[in-house]
Formats: sequence, structure tokens, C-alpha cells
Amino acid sequence: MSTKEPATCLSEVGSSNQLETNNSNYVSHVKKLLHRRMLVGISDGRFFLGTFYCVDKQGNIILQDVVEYRSTRRSAPSPMEQRVLGIILIPSSCRKTCHVDCSIEEQLSLMSLGEQNS
Repeated sequence: MSTKEPATCLSEVGSSNQLETNNSNYVSHVKKLLHRRMLVGISDGRFFLGTFYCVDKQGNIILQDVVEYRSTRRSAPSPMEQRVLGIILIPSSCRKTCHVDCSIEEQLSLMSLGEQNS
């Protein structure tokens, strides 16, 4: 996925016609992500695996049926600890990585979102 946020890309566009066209492109791309498994890494090293539910204009992501993964001490039998959380909001300011479970063709299509407005 692109590192550019939709709100940032939208603010770079000049005319209102371009804005409406780009807005509908973003909506169609986000619709393709609905109900897909998504792995999101945040700045403190934790990862959240859940089903993509929505994103707002600020780039905050809501996931449902989430499992949190975090590192534990090296002496533990398993280096990762997990717990079930349910539904969460991940602020865009904390997000470092975001991966969607989909085919290679779909990944390339989704990655082209940021390149269309560069």
C-alpha cells in the first residue's frame, strides 16, 4: 500500500472536478479493502491482525476481530505474545506498516493509488 495518506493526496489536487474524480477513485479502492484481513504495525512494535472495517479522512483505521501480537522476553518459549481484542481504532500517527491479504494483481492495483496523484 502507498505511504501517502488519502487526505494528503486529496489536498494536493487543484480543481474541484479533479477532487471529485480522485475522491471517487479513493472510495473505490477503499471498498476493495473492506472485509479483507489486514496486518497493521505500529510505532511501539506491536502488530494487529484483523478485518478491515473502515478508514476516516485522517487515515485512522478501524479493524474488527483483532488479535494483537507483541514481543516478549527472549527467555519465553514463544517470542510473540498474543491476545484477542475485538474492534480497535489505530491512529494514523501510530501506524508504521499496513499489509492487506490479497493476490499479487490486487496488491499492484492498490499500490498504484499513490502513483496516480504523484
